[in-house]
Amino acid sequence: MKRLPLLTLLATPVGIIAIGTVFFRYAEGWSWLDAYFFTVVTLSTVGYGNLVPVTAAGKIGTTIFIFVGLGIFAVAIQQFGMFAMRKRQEHTEWLVTRLGDDTETANKDDAPAGPQEPGHRE
Repeated sequence: MKRLPLLTLLATPVGIIAIGTVFFRYAEGWSWLDAYFFTVVTLSTVGYGNLVPVTAAGKIGTTIFIFVGLGIFAVAIQQFGMFAMRKRQEHTEWLVTRLGDDTETANKDDAPAGPQEPGHRE
């Protein structure tokens, strides 16, 4: 993954949390800590219930924030997963190239086990 997409991938969730914190700070009049806490609890879908928006702006903003925020976090998690899968694939390809693609078995002289195994009587 290139540096810009990785930076964007990391900055977007941080930005969403910052926007939510500022919104709830002013829409609900909560402290910065409470606004941040509510934002993280809402996005994580934990929902302790100890902070609840009471203003109309807070309620409408929360519903919009849930849909937008969860969508963005879902995409971010998916992209992190794709990043990890690509890195694993690149590493596997590097190993195959480095070690060679020898498809022979370790024990060349051993015949594969078949219907007639040692000690088998009919």
